[in-house]
Amino acid sequence: MHIVFAASECAPYVKTGGLADVVGAVPREVVKLGHRVTVYLPYYRQVRERAPENKAAILSLTIPFQSYNRFAAVLDGGIRDGVQFYFVDCPELFDREALYSTPAGDYLDNWERFGAFSRAVLEASKQLGVPDVFHVHDWQTSMIPVYLRTVYYLDPALRNAGTVLTIHNAGYQGWFAPQTTERLLLPWEIFTMDHVEHFDTFNYLKGGIVYSNAITTVSRKYAEEIQTPEFGEGLDATLRMRAADLQGILNGVDYKEWNPATDHNIAAHYTPENLKGKKECRRDLLHAFGAEHVADDTPVLGIVSRFATQKGFDLIAEIAPKLLSGDVFLVALGTGEPDYEELFRSIQEEYKDKVSIKIAYDNMLAHKVEAGSDIFLMPSRYEPCGLNQIYSMKYGTVPVVHATGGLDDTVDEWDPATGNGSGFKFINQTAEEFYAALERALETFRDDKDSWTRIMRNGMAKSYAWEGPAKQYVEVYQHVASRRS
Repeated sequence: MHIVFAASECAPYVKTGGLADVVGAVPREVVKLGHRVTVYLPYYRQVRERAPENKAAILSLTIPFQSYNRFAAVLDGGIRDGVQFYFVDCPELFDREALYSTPAGDYLDNWERFGAFSRAVLEASKQLGVPDVFHVHDWQTSMIPVYLRTVYYLDPALRNAGTVLTIHNAGYQGWFAPQTTERLLLPWEIFTMDHVEHFDTFNYLKGGIVYSNAITTVSRKYAEEIQTPEFGEGLDATLRMRAADLQGILNGVDYKEWNPATDHNIAAHYTPENLKGKKECRRDLLHAFGAEHVADDTPVLGIVSRFATQKGFDLIAEIAPKLLSGDVFLVALGTGEPDYEELFRSIQEEYKDKVSIKIAYDNMLAHKVEAGSDIFLMPSRYEPCGLNQIYSMKYGTVPVVHATGGLDDTVDEWDPATGNGSGFKFINQTAEEFYAALERALETFRDDKDSWTRIMRNGMAKSYAWEGPAKQYVEVYQHVASRRS
């Protein structure tokens, strides 16, 4: 089969979150399984900096809108790990400081930017290779299935191509004015509640859900959750209508980068059989955070995250007085919403001897937090998949997590009776339950070192490599292609 990935991000070219990791990893694994894969990305300024020299595969594509045309080139990004990359170059749309927004808010022409990108992918595919399946990601490329089933419905080159939509986070949907329908040259007949209309907006993600042949999301639990009013972000009814075509496929991780036995970012290597190096990593972490005063038997709690409402850090603030009155030390690394950056600064100011915060994005330091912490905190309100809990387990750092989405799918509650489990979970997203789960972890850490070592090794033994998810995606592609042929 030939699969085309169309996405707004892809590691290592451009990344703001887990979407980029998926689009960077799955294509190369699908190639290993014997299939042809092409990836299309916008030629952002950030992509140009990483891939500055590319020959034109297509000199000019005409992208029509209601009263004007845009013109885009398609650049040949070459073959990487067996995957062909192409970049859609339209400087007036993509040569900007940021991908989606500035501190003042989202770019007002995002409807046009990603509408143009989606149509450019379809037009380019007619010249560079029509796939069996277009695999599109989040709202930014959801117009591909919409276009295929409307404007391109009678196009003989594209009419048999199938579509798979992956929802990485249902909280981001692409809401635009109703006039977007005609601006994109789409028929007004689709602006109904059964298609793209959502509370009198044109909803890109809803269009993708309605018009795609299959839908995936990034964990089994999240596939269930987004069909409920609590987590569906207003699209739960639409997703329930497509339940038979909706599947959760858990994200994998790159163990070439995240493995304490080989990680070049950490102070010492260690394995489940020989954990001595973790103590050195702990000392190195505390040095990096200016906390050499912390005693050897004080549990170090770690956080690496976007500082955002989704991540549940209001619970950290609620339990801080009780938690930080005890013998613990908290390190946190991240950037994000100004209110939450200020929240962490205020906690550090109040508990100077118990807390050290770094407001930054620092990949090396993130590895040090994973390796050097004893316990990792993820009290997320919702978490479609989550990666840091998977990294933590691999590094023998015990996660305490809210039982939601991928956190629930990957972390098993410690059971002292059986010796099974890799962390501690709480069901309801309340400060009381979060603190109770953390207390269970702290008591085990302090009072039962044998059990703690068992939990560490249980987590380190888990494997979430990309090979398994890639096979599941191929099964989805094959099912979609068989239905379209």
